[in-house]
Amino acid sequence: MDEEQRDMKAHKAYYQRVDFVSNSLQGIPQLCPCGSITKEIVDEEDTYDYLPGKRYFICKDFENDGLHYRQPWVIGVQEEVERLKLKVLRHENLLRECEALKVKKEKERMIPSYDPNDTEAGLKLLEDLTTNAEAIQEQVLHQILSQNCETQYLQAFLDGESDKNQQSFKNKVPVVNYDDIKPFIQRIADGESSDIVSSQPITELLTSSGTSAGKPKLMPSTAEELERKTFFYSMLVPVMNKYVNGLDEGKGMYLLFIKPEIKTHSGLMARPVLTSYYKSQHFRNRPFNKYNVYTSPDQTILCQDSKQSMYCQLLCGLVQRSHVLRVGAVFASAFLRAVKFLEDHYKELCADIRTGTVTSWITEPACRDSVLSVLQGPNQELADEIEAECAEKSWEGILRRLWPKAKYVEVIVTGSMAQYIPTLEFYSGGLPLVSTMYASSECYFGINLNPLCDPSDVSYTLLPNMAYFEFLPVDDKSHEEIHFASHSNTDDDDDDDALKEDLIVDLVNVEVGRYYEIVITTFTGLYRYRVGDILKVAGFHNKAPQFRFVQRRNVVLSIDTDKTSEEDLLNAVTQAKLNHLQKPSCPLLAEYTSYADTSSIPGHYVLFWELKPRHNNEPPELENKTMELCCSEVEDCLDYVYRRCRNKDKSIGPLEIRVVSLGTFDLLMDFCVSQGSSVNQYKTPRCVKPGGALEILDSRVIGRFFSQRVPQWQPLGLDS
Repeated sequence: MDEEQRDMKAHKAYYQRVDFVSNSLQGIPQLCPCGSITKEIVDEEDTYDYLPGKRYFICKDFENDGLHYRQPWVIGVQEEVERLKLKVLRHENLLRECEALKVKKEKERMIPSYDPNDTEAGLKLLEDLTTNAEAIQEQVLHQILSQNCETQYLQAFLDGESDKNQQSFKNKVPVVNYDDIKPFIQRIADGESSDIVSSQPITELLTSSGTSAGKPKLMPSTAEELERKTFFYSMLVPVMNKYVNGLDEGKGMYLLFIKPEIKTHSGLMARPVLTSYYKSQHFRNRPFNKYNVYTSPDQTILCQDSKQSMYCQLLCGLVQRSHVLRVGAVFASAFLRAVKFLEDHYKELCADIRTGTVTSWITEPACRDSVLSVLQGPNQELADEIEAECAEKSWEGILRRLWPKAKYVEVIVTGSMAQYIPTLEFYSGGLPLVSTMYASSECYFGINLNPLCDPSDVSYTLLPNMAYFEFLPVDDKSHEEIHFASHSNTDDDDDDDALKEDLIVDLVNVEVGRYYEIVITTFTGLYRYRVGDILKVAGFHNKAPQFRFVQRRNVVLSIDTDKTSEEDLLNAVTQAKLNHLQKPSCPLLAEYTSYADTSSIPGHYVLFWELKPRHNNEPPELENKTMELCCSEVEDCLDYVYRRCRNKDKSIGPLEIRVVSLGTFDLLMDFCVSQGSSVNQYKTPRCVKPGGALEILDSRVIGRFFSQRVPQWQPLGLDS
C-alpha cells in the first residue's frame, strides 16, 4: 500500500510539474516550474536616465540554477494579449452563432414548417396562427425592425435600437404610396446597395400587374420571401382537403404561365410575381406532395411562348382527363381564355392524341419532349371521345363533360373577376367555383377557409405571419379616406397626415362590416405601404379577421362630379344581365370595359360589351330594344350623384353600349401584355383611357345603343 501511495504521489508531482511548466509558458506566468508563485520585478541595474529598468516576471524563490523562471515582462504581456485576443475571438464567434441561431428560430416562428401531406398538422397550424394573431403581428414587426433598422430608409425616421417598437414605428414612419417609395426602389434597380430599404440582399424586383395601377410597379423581393410564399401555398392544401376528399387520388389541371424577365441596370431581373415563383427552385425542386400533382410538366409551364405553353398544357390535361380531379388557373379571365383556346384548337389537339405526336408549330424542344412523354403513343379511342364532346352544338357544361372526375374549378372570382362567374357557371356544368387565396406582387395576404362557399361570399383570412398589417378606414360608399369634419378645411397638410395615420387600426382591431384600405410592412423593404386594395371585414376566424375584396382604389369613371367605382359598375352590369340577357335566345356577356367619352358635350359613359352566342360562334343577333333596356338598367343602378348629373344637372349624356366582335378582348389582352402586363396577372381593365386600347375596341364595334330615358332621381335633404 505504501508503495502504491508513493507511486501515486510521484505521478501527481509529475503532472503538477507539467502543469507548472505549461502555465509558465503561456502569457503572464502565475507559477514557476518549481511550484512557487511568480512576481513582477524591475532590474535596477538596467535603469538609465532616459529608460526605466527592465521588468521581469520571476519566481519568488529564484536561484540561477536553471530550475526557476525569469521571463522578460514584455514577452509575457505580449503572449497574454495574444491569448486574450484568441479568447475574445472565440467569444465573438460564439455570439455570432447565438445571434444566427436566434434569427433562425425567429424565422422558423414566422415561417413554420410542416408536412403538407399531414392535413391535421396543417389545420392545427392554421388554428395556432389565427388564435395568436395579435402576438404574431407584434413579433413580425419586431423582427422586421430588428433586421432593417439600419437601412437608409428607416434611419430617416427611427433612432436605431431605441425605436424598435410598435409605437415609435407608428408615430414616426409615414404611410406612403408607390410614388413616395419609387425613388428608393429605382436606385436599387440602377445598381445601388440593397441596404437602402432592406438588410437582406434584394434578389429580384417584382412587377405588378399593368392594369392594377396603369403601369408595372417594381417591388423588392428577397430569397427568404420565396420561402414565405412556399409556406403560404402549402397552407392551401389542408384547407382543401378538409372540404374535398380524395384529392390525393388524382391530379390537377392548372394552367400556369410565365412571362419573360426584364434585366435592370443593376443586373437584377424584374419579373411578375408568379413568374418569379414558377422559375424558382422552390417550385422547380418542390418536394412531392400527393395532394398537389399537376398534369402539366414543368417544361410546359416554363415555356416562354404563351401560345405553345397553352397548347401543350391543354394537351397534357386532355390526355390525362381520367386522372383530373380539379381544373383551374390563377384568374378567371385566364381560365376562360383557355376554354376559348380549346374551342378554337380542339380538332388539332385531338389529332395529336389520335396519332401520338405533337403538332409541328410546337417548336420548343423541352415542351415537345415532355408532352411526348405524357402522350405515350397514339390513342384513337380517347381522341374520338374528346372530339365528340367538343363537337356538340352547345359548350354548356363542357368542363364536366371533358373532365368527368373534376370536383371543382379553382380560379379567383373576387373583385373585378366576379363578372366572369356566369360564363364560368355556363361552362362548368355545376362544378363549384373556388377562390383559394388573396395575394399581390407586394405581399401574399390570406386564404379562403371556406373554399366551397358561394363566390359572392368569398372572404380571405389574413395570415398574421406574412407581413405586418394595418388598415386605413375608408367611407363605406365612396371608399375614400375618412377625415373628421373639423379638419376638412384645414390648410395644414401635416395635420391631415397625422389625423389620417391616427385613424389606422391594427389587424385584430378592425370592425366587422367596415371598409378599409390595407397598409403593409413587409420583410422585403416596404414600410407602411398603401397597396390600394379596398377590403370589407366579413368576420373573424379566431382572432384573425376575414376580408372580402371589394376593389382597387381609384378605379373610377368620372364625367362631372360623379365617381363610379369598379364595384358600382360591376353591380350595374350584373343587374342588366340578370334582367335582360337571361332568355335562351339572348347572348352571354363574355367581357366588358368602360370609357368616359368627353369628346361630346355633355360627356357620357361608354360600355364596350363582347357578346357571345350560347350555342355557336356566329355573330350575335342584337335586338335594339333589349340593348337599349340594358343601357337604361345600368344607369338606374348607378349611384345617386350619377343619376343627379343625368336627371337634374344634365351634365352627363345618355349611357352608350358599344358591342364589339368576338375576340376583341383577346386582342386587348395581347396589347396589354405587349405593353408590360403579365399573362398570369392580367385582369381586363374596367376603364380604358385614350390610346391603343381604346383604338382596338373602337375598331371592332359592330353595334351602338343608347339609353332612351333618364334614370330616376329624387333629391335628398338640402341637395335639391
